[in-house]
Amino acid sequence: RNFEGRQGFKGRTHLVSPTMAAAAAIAGHFVDIRDWS
Repeated sequence: RNFEGRQGFKGRTHLVSPTMAAAAAIAGHFVDIRDWS
């Protein structure tokens, strides 16, 4: 279900591709995967 407060107080959810999720996991923060080779 999608309702305000579902992820906790002021929680945010980011929908990303599997590639973006992997790059973020490696870097520890969101990165622009177009710059990765």
